[in-house]
Amino acid sequence: MTREQYILATQQNNLPRTENAQLYPVGIYGWRKRCLYFFVLLLLVTMIVNLAMTIWILKVMNFTVDGMGNLRVTKKGIRLEGISEFLLPLYVKEIHSRKDSPLVLQSDRSVTVNARNHMGQLTGQLTVGTEGAVFGHSVETPHIRAEPSQDLRLESPTRSLIMEAPRGVQVRAAAGDFKATCRKELHLQSTEGEIFLNADTIRLGNLPTGSFSSSSPSSSNSRQTVYELCVCPNGKLYLSPAGVGSTCQSNSNICLWS
Repeated sequence: MTREQYILATQQNNLPRTENAQLYPVGIYGWRKRCLYFFVLLLLVTMIVNLAMTIWILKVMNFTVDGMGNLRVTKKGIRLEGISEFLLPLYVKEIHSRKDSPLVLQSDRSVTVNARNHMGQLTGQLTVGTEGAVFGHSVETPHIRAEPSQDLRLESPTRSLIMEAPRGVQVRAAAGDFKATCRKELHLQSTEGEIFLNADTIRLGNLPTGSFSSSSPSSSNSRQTVYELCVCPNGKLYLSPAGVGSTCQSNSNICLWS
């Protein structure tokens, strides 16, 4: 026997021995064990419900590798199909529809499109309301037309309406009348050319008429049907009853009141 084995055997013999030693169980028992099982079961049910809700949301929202629902993420950008509603401002570079369908922007009141520069200042504005389209600044377009069987109306309620083109402005009514109405004065001006009126009949209504007395009794009894068109030095036109010679000089007092 070695020295280490002798010492170990001697120490074991010297230890006091208790005959009635109490043994304590190790673990969780009683109501603590039941609570633990209950919390584990509750956690398992919560995980199952969360997994089911996640699968349901993915199914309803139509989540795919390309996007969500009608929203598709492509190499060129985002493609949105169907009817969509934006509650906050939408900032995009370009919006266009498919080649075989138009682009429709719909609102319960009005639709406003603003254009701003790099400093955020408003440079152009288009507002479409119940009365038509309102342009905040100048408009440049190659074609303006109304819907079939509808009238086209260009109006500036508080300012002037100007149409300019370097190679001419053409207004044509193919199957109807062309009317120009103003409250005060209507100016037709050509700086370098001429004003050309080409029609079978040219009528100038509401021109002032001068009076001319003739010594011939037959002319006084007959109704005057022929008049002479006279021009004042300031360009005003008036009618004078036609005679054997020119009667404009006899009725030149109309020019004094113009």
